[in-house]
Amino acid sequence: MNATRVPRFLISLLALIVLPLGAAAQQPAAPSADEIQAIREQIQQLSEQLRAIEARQAAAAATPAVAPPATAAPAAPSTSTSAETHGNVPPAATVAATPAASNDPFTFADFTWLTGNPRTIKPAFDSAFFTPEIRADINYTYDFHHPQDDTIVGSSEVFRANEVQVTQLGVGGDFHYDNVRARVMTQFGLYSQTTPRNDASTARGQWNLADAYRYLSEAYGGYHFNKMHGINVDAGIFMSYIGLFSYYQFDNWAYQPSYVSSNTPWFFNGVRVQFFPTKKLKIEPWFVNGWQSYGRFNSRPGIGGQILYRPNGSWSFVANQYAVGRDTLGQGSRTRFHTDDSIQYKYLDRPYSFVSKAAMSLTGDLGCESGSGVSCFGNGKNGPKQSFVGFMAYNRLWFDHDRYALTLGGGKINNPGRYLVLLPPINGATAASGTPYFTQNPGDPYKAWDASATADWMPSQYITWRLEFNHRAANVPYFSGPGGVTPPGGNTGAPGSAVPGWSPDLRNSENRATAAILVKF
Repeated sequence: MNATRVPRFLISLLALIVLPLGAAAQQPAAPSADEIQAIREQIQQLSEQLRAIEARQAAAAATPAVAPPATAAPAAPSTSTSAETHGNVPPAATVAATPAASNDPFTFADFTWLTGNPRTIKPAFDSAFFTPEIRADINYTYDFHHPQDDTIVGSSEVFRANEVQVTQLGVGGDFHYDNVRARVMTQFGLYSQTTPRNDASTARGQWNLADAYRYLSEAYGGYHFNKMHGINVDAGIFMSYIGLFSYYQFDNWAYQPSYVSSNTPWFFNGVRVQFFPTKKLKIEPWFVNGWQSYGRFNSRPGIGGQILYRPNGSWSFVANQYAVGRDTLGQGSRTRFHTDDSIQYKYLDRPYSFVSKAAMSLTGDLGCESGSGVSCFGNGKNGPKQSFVGFMAYNRLWFDHDRYALTLGGGKINNPGRYLVLLPPINGATAASGTPYFTQNPGDPYKAWDASATADWMPSQYITWRLEFNHRAANVPYFSGPGGVTPPGGNTGAPGSAVPGWSPDLRNSENRATAAILVKF
């Protein structure tokens, strides 16, 4: 059926329903209250269909002079964070104005169901030069251990217990004109402190890189070439998406992702090139300073890349690779390798059923370090094994026209040497300072697993109300106990240093519940 004719058809159908109802009101035998309510519900459903169709038509008709990151040339891909990395259907403002929009990469189907991608269909505002973006992430997390200093350990998303906290407030957007593109997204709130704290590269050399970049989550400029289905060249800070989940919680199926995602990079600082040979395939090489780092840890940067393939609207395959970076501060010969691969599958899509949609994801990671006293391949003359093995899996159900959702999932990791384990902030410890209370020496064991249940209410495409329960466990004491990880009277001495007569209260497991409000315009 021609989409442009559907609204007229629906209007006619509404008339066929409503007019007989009005005529029947003049007859002695009036419809019952239940019958009237059923008719009203049918009209409401038809109205919702009409609004959805109008939204899709508005997306197809959006005509900015140059779409981010593309231009008005045919086959220009979107620059939205999710579209460039995972290839979801971009918002209306990010679709280039071309007569053959179906040739744009990843616009042949609706991919807003994917985790790691925003579900917004169109921006609240747009122009030919700039597409703004605003994000807000506010949460309250109840820690069942009740740590006396309200500090949560081992998460890159949740940091304070039993308090209302702004995790992130971001303002920015996409600039696009004459094939030139740029994106900026600020980060205020806890992310501006916690993300730089996990980067040890800032301790090498002069100038304070942590302060220079702490209020930016994304900042890059580039150019779009009208070749194949588009080629983008960008330099700056961009999202990595190793671990599948997005840095922004609004885009994800869960608030606290499993360790595979939480312990792997959220961003890279460097150069990337995005090739779109077909509308279903993206090949993206990277040249970066290091593993989630503003600078280099030693004398060698890292390389990597992503291959993304979407054969249809129900499957997504992504492979991320990282290699040759020397990313342990002070260990100039220690080289890191990592592979991260994910599958997502939508196995049910029935908009008018009680369960309107269902999908699952599976992610597996392998990695290791070699040199400077450690080995990729087991304990031997080159040192103890230093590796990373992990997986995570999630299943999500949507209900009532995708207004509600329930996600169950979890995962497991084994990381001897602890080189990817987030260092607990004991006595103000940072990734650069380390701490004697939780060492990261070659051979130090670390095994952990987690499970979560997430319930979402999504009354609008721009907001998610989320409630989540998490259970996490490790084979060594790691999570905050009732005594917390802060010495009496506050941090004492150099960050992370030992305090005579005091020890942090670390436990092998934790339970916590999080309530969050997530907004994206």
